[in-house]
Amino acid sequence: MNVVATTNAPAAIGPYAQGIIVNGMFYSSGQIPLTATGELVDGDIVAQTHQVFANLKAVLEAAGSSLDNVVKTTVFMKDMNDFVAMNEVYASHFGEHKPARSAVEVARLPKDVKVEIEVIAIVK
Repeated sequence: MNVVATTNAPAAIGPYAQGIIVNGMFYSSGQIPLTATGELVDGDIVAQTHQVFANLKAVLEAAGSSLDNVVKTTVFMKDMNDFVAMNEVYASHFGEHKPARSAVEVARLPKDVKVEIEVIAIVK
């Protein structure tokens, strides 16, 4: 088991790692719209989702992977009414690649953000 850590994404704000590699698979912790320096992106769902993807790309790169190798995502949203806007940003980052996905509305997310996304990816 290898712990993944990068300064190009926000540091963990609790007792967990940014991600873990086990048996050639990368498991990320949920990424929220914090910059690498820990500043909250206090915008709409579009701005927040773009920042989440910047963070996901950074931890995937640190793991030796990329969005192209993602096999599963889980999207947590504060308001399912934001789904269409989040989905447009999501699609723009994945392009033709279509990993499996779950998307759920939750009562509350850390720092009251609008979106959190975690990924599982192959490490090549």
